[in-house]
Amino acid sequence: MTSTARSADPTTPAAAPAAASCGPTAPSGPIVLAELGPIAQLRAGRLGRRLPQLYVGLVLYGVSIAMMVAGDLGLAPWDVLHSGLIRHVPLSLGQAVVVMSFVVLLAWIPLREVPGIGTVSNAVVVGFSADLALRILGQPQEPVLRVALMLGGIALCGLAGAMYIGAQFGRGPRDGLMTGLHRRTGLSLRLVRTLLEVAVVLVGLLLGGVAGVGTVLFAFTVGPLTQRWLPRWIVPLHR
Repeated sequence: MTSTARSADPTTPAAAPAAASCGPTAPSGPIVLAELGPIAQLRAGRLGRRLPQLYVGLVLYGVSIAMMVAGDLGLAPWDVLHSGLIRHVPLSLGQAVVVMSFVVLLAWIPLREVPGIGTVSNAVVVGFSADLALRILGQPQEPVLRVALMLGGIALCGLAGAMYIGAQFGRGPRDGLMTGLHRRTGLSLRLVRTLLEVAVVLVGLLLGGVAGVGTVLFAFTVGPLTQRWLPRWIVPLHR
């Protein structure tokens, strides 16, 4: 779906613990992401690198959603909600991602979160990318292909999250909800994220959404994968 950021997970606070990287230039201190408004994001420079990275990352994020849907072994927590929603309204999965993104953005208002270029882009691009990829992938029946799609989707989501977060154009809608609740409640980011994801999975299941082993694997692996790759994708800004 989001954004996610997205740090030790795709749900980015402004600073996150340093992550291991297979590259030679991984930072040894905290990973610091800029907190900038839309105009400042554009003025921060390196747009020739940052904008393509942002949109490639968001497109790949949508593809990763489609891969998990095609694998049909369980979806990411928010996509459990989306898959349940489309059983009751005439929307595709990607359209549900877009609609829910803007619904979540309404919750930013009382939380006083400031959207960025990446926030709005996330809300739109991920959903449409997911729908397009679903048309291409189809619905394979072979167990090996389904497992490969699930695992590949999880890995691609971690990479895509690192790419769009590293472009430094702001959080995705769901990420901002998490960090806003963290600031307002004083609860830890990990606890807020866990409570949100449990809530959306439960609501999604009540609506008939798809959960499974992929849901559990996603919850435990996407954060570490994003954290591992993020240092290689952060683009330093001209401040």
